[in-house]
Amino acid sequence: MIGNWTSNRSLLRLFPVPNPSKSSGASPSSKAALPFEEALKKLEGVVEAMEADDLPLETLIAKYEEGTKLARMCQEKLAEAELKIQQLEKTAGGELKLKPLSPELSED
Repeated sequence: MIGNWTSNRSLLRLFPVPNPSKSSGASPSSKAALPFEEALKKLEGVVEAMEADDLPLETLIAKYEEGTKLARMCQEKLAEAELKIQQLEKTAGGELKLKPLSPELSED
């Protein structure tokens, strides 16, 4: 279920993709606009379809490619969210704001 994202992170391990923070600046695809939850739901559907024993090899390969793209997208969105959380700091008034990106992180 999508509501429990920690258990769904195992879905992302099924599809090996490069570390999103180290991947080159590839051009964004139309799927890049998908919200995380929708991408994860589609990834779950791909996994379910692949687990069915009645798919031909060509379909399995196409599903694997789609799953890899969706997993990469989910990992990138999780990495972005993690970076934002790491950058949050409390002001003197107790409000949360983003800290400026440190020089060592901006060099990547």
